[in-house]
Formats: sequence, structure tokens, C-alpha cells
Amino acid sequence: MSGEFESIVEIDRPVEQVFAYLADGRNDPEFSPRVQEIAKTPDGPTAVGTIFRSTVKDARMKTAREFRITGFDPPRLVRWTEQSKNMVTAEGGYDLEALPGGRTRVRIFNTLEGHGFGKLLVGLALSAARRDAPDFGRRIKAAVEASVPA
Repeated sequence: MSGEFESIVEIDRPVEQVFAYLADGRNDPEFSPRVQEIAKTPDGPTAVGTIFRSTVKDARMKTAREFRITGFDPPRLVRWTEQSKNMVTAEGGYDLEALPGGRTRVRIFNTLEGHGFGKLLVGLALSAARRDAPDFGRRIKAAVEASVPA
């Protein structure tokens, strides 16, 4: 079983700046409270093949996550696929669109998939993610606007 959630938000910063911020997954803890720590391999700019390894806390359980960048088209698209062997894994991305006045529309989406016992849990994870999606978008907006000078 699998399912998708998404959030769309408009950010008061130019698309190139928003893209640069979101393409660096090391910024994720600034808007995702579940991300406890994150590292990037290799050093240097994010590109197809870049891997982000993180420790996340969901439902009081910590798990290791590994995401590989599978699509990268500045300043409009980032895609990732989870490589870790967890009960519920994610595949998703960002779509960015320049708006008038130096603003950016961002669509974030993830498809969650259950594996083994995770097939029983994915519905709960998806429900929680969908409930949080509007707030997740607002946290992204706030984090980008706080980190990227106007």
C-alpha cells in the first residue's frame, strides 16, 4: 500500500534563492522537527546522486534514513528516493515556480510506501502526514524567509 501527500506554499523570495535553500537537505531540521540530524555525501553542490543521511524521530522511535537525489533541475525541480530499508519509505520532491514580484510557489510532495509490517502502518503515517501538510508548508515558508535575506 502507498499514498501521496502534498503541500503548496508561496514564499516571498526569488525562485533561485528558494531553490538553493531547499536543495541543501541539511536545512531540513529548520522546518521538519522530526529530523534530529542530517549529513550530506559527497561534499560540494547538491546534484543527482547526492545522498542525505538523517536520523528522524517518528512516533517516539528514531530511525536512520538515507535519501538519494534522483532529479535535479535548477531552479525548478528536486526529486529524491529513500534508499533505507525502513518499514515505511518515501519518494518525493519539490516543484518550484517563479511568481511575479520575486516570489516563489513551492509544491512539496511525498509518496509513502509500506514494506512488510509497514504495510499495516503506512495508512497511519499517511494520515498524519496529510494532517500536517499545511503546517509543513508554512514551516518551510517561515524557514526560507528567515534564512534568506529579502
